[in-house]
Amino acid sequence: MKDQLNSDPTTDMGSRFRHGASGSGSDGDFGFAFNDSNFSDRLLRIEIMGVPSECHPNGEDCTGISDWDHHRKRRREDIKKEIVLDLSLCPEEQILNDNQPDMDDGAGCENQDAEAEAVAMAEEIHSGDEDENRNESSWSMDCSTVLRVQTLHISSPILAAKSPFFYKLFSNGMRESEQRHVTLRINASEEDALLELLNFMYSNTLSVTTAPALLDLLMAADKFEVASCMRYCSWLLHNLPMTPESALLYLDLPSSVLMGEAVQPLTDAAKQYLAARYKDVTKFQEEVMALPLAGIQAILASDDLQIASEDAVYDFVLKWARAQYPKLEDRREVLGSHLAQYIRFPYMTCRKLKKVLTCNDFDQDVASKLVLEALFYKADAPYRQRSLAAEESATSNRRFIERAYKYRPVKVVEFELPRQQCVVYLDLKREECVNLFPSGRVYSQAFHLGGQGFFLSAHCNMDQQSSFHCLGLFLGMQEKGSASFAVDY
Repeated sequence: MKDQLNSDPTTDMGSRFRHGASGSGSDGDFGFAFNDSNFSDRLLRIEIMGVPSECHPNGEDCTGISDWDHHRKRRREDIKKEIVLDLSLCPEEQILNDNQPDMDDGAGCENQDAEAEAVAMAEEIHSGDEDENRNESSWSMDCSTVLRVQTLHISSPILAAKSPFFYKLFSNGMRESEQRHVTLRINASEEDALLELLNFMYSNTLSVTTAPALLDLLMAADKFEVASCMRYCSWLLHNLPMTPESALLYLDLPSSVLMGEAVQPLTDAAKQYLAARYKDVTKFQEEVMALPLAGIQAILASDDLQIASEDAVYDFVLKWARAQYPKLEDRREVLGSHLAQYIRFPYMTCRKLKKVLTCNDFDQDVASKLVLEALFYKADAPYRQRSLAAEESATSNRRFIERAYKYRPVKVVEFELPRQQCVVYLDLKREECVNLFPSGRVYSQAFHLGGQGFFLSAHCNMDQQSSFHCLGLFLGMQEKGSASFAVDY
C-alpha cells in the first residue's frame, strides 16, 4: 500500500490527510517499534468481548456497503445493552470500556465524589431482587464473555502524540498513568479495526482497502480521537466509486463534533455526488421521494438543480415532507428547522408566496418571516440584490442565489389604481442572449393579471427571408376569458 501511494501522483494529497493529526507532535514512521518491548513502556491488554450469535452470526462478513450499514445498526443496539461498569477490577490495572461516556474532563477522573458515585452504582446493581433481573443479567453476561485476549507492547509517547484520548489517559493523573498495564475492552466486531488503528498510529500506513473495512477503521479512529487516521480513511473512501447508498451512509456517519472536521471532505463529496445525480429531480421522482432528510438537503443546496422554477422546488419539498412526516407537528419542525433554509423564497412568484402564508404545513410565524424577507428582496434595487447574492456566495446559505431554472424569474410590480395593471421585468445578460444562437429559447415564469396568465420569452430566429439570424422578444398569453388588455412593449 505504501509503495502504491509513493508512486501515485496524488501522494501529496494522501500525505496531507494522513498527517496533521490534532496534537500530533511528529509524523515519522515508527512502525519498527510497534509491539516491540525494546521500544515500549506499557503493556496494553485488549479484551475481546463476545456478542450473542443471533446478533452477529459467526462467519457472516460485511462484503459491501449495505452489509456494513446493516451490521453497524445492529452493533449500535448491542452497545446500548452492554454492561459498561466492570465490578472486578484488578488492583494492578483498570479495565477501560470504550463504550463508556467520553472522559473529556481530566479533573473529573480524580474527583473522590465521582469514585464514590461509581461505588454507589455498583451497590445499586447488586441490590434488589436478583431473580427479577435474571433474564437480563444472563443476556448481558453472554454479551460480556471474554472470547480472547490480545497483549501488545505500546509506547505511550507515540500514542499520546497521535490521540487526545491516549494523551489524557497517560497524563491526567488517572491510575493508568502510573501503571505499566492498561486493559482495554472492545467488541469482537471492533478487533480488526483497533489493531489496524494502532498500527497506523505507529507507521501512518494501512493494509485495508475495502469500503466496509475503512468505515470500521474510521469509526474506531473517531472513538479514540485519531484525527489523522480519520482524514486518511476519508480520503481513501473519497477515491472509491460512490453510489447513492454509500453517499447517504457517509452523510449519516455518527462522528463526534470534535472529530467532524476530519471527515468533512468525504461528506462534502457525498453531497456533491447526490446533487449531481439528482439534479433533474423529475427523472428520479420515486427514488428521490424515498431519500432521507440528509439526501434531500444535499440536493436542495445545489445551484445547478434543473427544475422549472423555485415554485416547483417548494411544491416538491411539501410533497416529500408530507410523505415522510405524516404527523403535522413533526412536519412543521422539519420544514421550519431543516428544509425552509434550502427553499429560495425570493425567487418564488408572488402568487405562490401568498399560498405559503396560508399553508398549514408551516408554522405561521415562520411562514410570515420567510414571505416578508422574500418580498423585501424583490422590492430591493438591483444593485442591492446583487450585493446580497455576493455576500451569500461564499457561505452555505444560498437564499439569494438564483438557480438554473427552466423558466426565468421575473420582477412584477402590480397596481390596482387608476386601473389594474402590472409592470414586468425580465433581465437577460448579453452573454445569455449570445448563447441562444442559433436556435435557442428562454422562457420566463408565468405572471397573472385580470385572471389571465402571461409569460415572456426570447428566441433566436431567422428573418422572413432566411438571410440572417435575429433576436426576438415575445409576450405569451393564455387564451381564455374575454377581458381586453393593453400592452406597452
